[in-house]
Amino acid sequence: MARTAAILLAAGSGSRMGGAVADKVLARLGGLPVFSWSAAAFMRSGVADLYVVVHRDQRQMLELSALAPTPCLLVRGGKDRQDSVLNALRALPDDIGFVFIHDCARPLVRPEQLAALHRIVRREHAVVLAHRVVDTIKEHRLTSGGGSRLRTLDRSRLWAMETPQVFSRDLITRAYARVAERGRRITDDAQAVEELGHAVALLENDRPNPKLTTPADLPHLEFLLAREKNP
Repeated sequence: MARTAAILLAAGSGSRMGGAVADKVLARLGGLPVFSWSAAAFMRSGVADLYVVVHRDQRQMLELSALAPTPCLLVRGGKDRQDSVLNALRALPDDIGFVFIHDCARPLVRPEQLAALHRIVRREHAVVLAHRVVDTIKEHRLTSGGGSRLRTLDRSRLWAMETPQVFSRDLITRAYARVAERGRRITDDAQAVEELGHAVALLENDRPNPKLTTPADLPHLEFLLAREKNP
C-alpha cells in the first residue's frame, strides 16, 4: 500500500515579521516553537514521514533537526515557495503515493482534520482545507481614463485557501512539472493542479487556522490556542 508523506514548509523569509523574531517557525507559541505544533499534529494523525523544507541558515537547520520527530528529512528550500515544494517532491522516495503540503506558519491544524483530508484524497486525488469568505469582496480595476472601478464578487462562491493541501503524488508532481516548464508563478499548490484541468475538492474548516505573518498574529494565536485547551 502506498505511503503518505507530509512536506512541512519552514523556509519562508518571514519578512513581514519586521524583525520581531529571528525565525517565525521557531518563535515560541504556547511554550513550544511554532513548528512543533504542526509536526505534532501530523504525528498524531498517523502521517509520520515528514519532509521539512528549511532555508540555508545553519542555526535554523540545527534547531529544526532537534525539534523534528523521526523519521524526517530536511530539504533545502528554493528561491520561493513553489521552488521549495518542487525540491521536496523530488526528495520523496518512490513508494510515497500521497502528499500533504503544509505551511508550518499555520500551527493550529488539528489531527482529525488531517485524517479527514487523508480519507478524501484517496478518492478525489486533490483536496484543500479551506473556509468560506464572509466579507464582501470587491475587484478593483483601473479604467483607461485613469479612474477606477469596483466590481462586487459573489461571495457565496468564494473560498479562502488554507493548508494543508493534499494530493496524489503523481498528480502534484505532474502539476509542478508543468508549472516549471511554463515558467509560471503560482500562489498555492492547488493552482498548479487547476492548471492541469484537474478538479480540487474542498474540506470546509469551521475552526480558526490563521497563518503567522506579522507580530500581531502571535498574541492572536496564543489566544486561540488557549481557547482550544480550555473551551
